Amino acid sequence: MNLEETIRIEGGRVLATLIRFTGDIHLAEDAVQDAVVAALGSWDTDGVPDSPAAWLTTTARRKALDRLRRESKRSVKEEEAIRLLDEAPPPDDGRDDRLRLIFTCSHPAIDPTSRVALSLKTVCGLSAEEIAAVFLVKPGTMRQRLTRAKAKIRDAHIPYRVPEDHELPERLQAVLVTVNAVFTAGHHAARGSFDSRVDLAEEGIRLACLLVELMPDEPECQGLLALFLATHARREARSGPDGAMVLLADQDRSLWDHAAIKEASELVDRALRRRRPGPFQIQAAIASLHGLAPSYDSTDWSQIVQLYRALERLQPSVVVRVNRAVAEGELAGPDVALDLLEGVESDWHLLWAARAEMYRRLGRLDESRRCLHRALSAEVNESDRALLEGRLVALASIES
Repeated sequence: MNLEETIRIEGGRVLATLIRFTGDIHLAEDAVQDAVVAALGSWDTDGVPDSPAAWLTTTARRKALDRLRRESKRSVKEEEAIRLLDEAPPPDDGRDDRLRLIFTCSHPAIDPTSRVALSLKTVCGLSAEEIAAVFLVKPGTMRQRLTRAKAKIRDAHIPYRVPEDHELPERLQAVLVTVNAVFTAGHHAARGSFDSRVDLAEEGIRLACLLVELMPDEPECQGLLALFLATHARREARSGPDGAMVLLADQDRSLWDHAAIKEASELVDRALRRRRPGPFQIQAAIASLHGLAPSYDSTDWSQIVQLYRALERLQPSVVVRVNRAVAEGELAGPDVALDLLEGVESDWHLLWAARAEMYRRLGRLDESRRCLHRALSAEVNESDRALLEGRLVALASIES
């Protein structure tokens, strides 16, 4: 594993460990960056170490200690950080570093949008540009949000820990949303190929498992894990031999992980029996229905439509409306889908891709083409761009 791969896959864990030692996101980020600079020289000369992540963690600890010792005036907190960094790494208490970090980033004192963005930056190692693409804002705006969020953690002395049991319920929703963002960033990357950050999807699953262990009686934790398992089960069929994206209708279902789909379905059933339905349980039920269908044509669109209607009542958003419209279109025809999308405005490219597909089915090719061009004007990854451009070529062939 080279340095770039190590940073991409292990950077979040290294940073989370450094934050545990130092209690300071800024200091930890600077120390990790110092370690990366050191690796650029050392690894070229001495070769990549047997454990690149451990090398980065050890080097970053030393760099953080050096930075703290250079300070002539230190706070009590900094003195404690020096003590922790100077000693052998303390044994972990079983609570995962990145889970601690997500709870810290999801503290109620931090703006909701910034919570997710900060977690994507610190836990996942995404750049401000990548996160800006997720939120459809300019990179400069996102950098300002990240800076303010880190300053809030510092100034409000927000602790780096998993909350006590009695605090967990009121913090749960923010953490679920954040872990879902981690998984989504891996399932469909905002930059490059759509599957270029599969490691983040796997990290999301691991964090969801930890949440289920922490709160076994919370059905939304089970729903989140079930959603991830059912969705990730399709990963082997999502790209063709040439790396191009393969949509759900065209996937080879024999490549799906049917054991994971079965596990997800059982998790959903257990969660729903608690009679406290929530958005993640409903999404997991939808994903499970897709996974259990032996073919696209045999999908239970009627039940999926009912679930999307329930989801929109609980959590109305552009994303939910578009997905509901697509499902309603499969059940009742493209006209119904377009009626549902009437008046919906967003720069999200999949809104315009959905409209384009419905217009194509109706034979309204000029309108379909305009929607595809609108989708391509948005911030899209390379895989989505190739798919949309391919649809434009297909439209031209129909007309000719």
